[in-house]
Amino acid sequence: MSQGPRPWDVLLVGGASGTGKTRTAFALAQNLGVGFTAVDDFVSVLERLTTPEQTPALHFWSTHPNPGSLPASAIQQQGTDIIQLMMPALEVVIANRLEENTPIVLEGDFIHPALAAQDTFGFQPNGGRVRAVFLLEDDEDQLVQNFAEREPESAPQTLRAQVSARWSSWFRIECERHAILAIPVRPWDTLPNRVLEASGI
Repeated sequence: MSQGPRPWDVLLVGGASGTGKTRTAFALAQNLGVGFTAVDDFVSVLERLTTPEQTPALHFWSTHPNPGSLPASAIQQQGTDIIQLMMPALEVVIANRLEENTPIVLEGDFIHPALAAQDTFGFQPNGGRVRAVFLLEDDEDQLVQNFAEREPESAPQTLRAQVSARWSSWFRIECERHAILAIPVRPWDTLPNRVLEASGI
């Protein structure tokens, strides 16, 4: 744990795939001396515990195994369905952390900016105890490059980049709507420090 009082208990780090969320969130957690959890882990648990009939959004890719046959708009809509599905699940996780007063960084694609703007989580008041930052990159060419650096054995992921660019635009709009911090990811080398300075954490 880091030393001194902390006005927050949960830091949400969201944004589209390919924006460096995991790397940034992990660096922040290390810098702040707090725990780190990927929302993808919760998605995987819920997928294992449900059937396609119960939660079709979570099982979409097992029933639609060829993403290349879908337009970017349809793939984004599938992700929107998962975001909506995950909101009540993440509310419970956040409420537990607020009740225990144990700080954590939660990172993932499927975090809605509206979560950080909620007044309460269960019986726990927010009052600034839940902070959020969303990372933005809407340049498709840059996203293709990001994916290539992360997965050099893969073919150029142009469709995936199109989807992520659409997501960045969506996150930008939703962050403005809910007065949630959104930061361009470039320049990369200053991103963690810019997040720390802008979020006041």
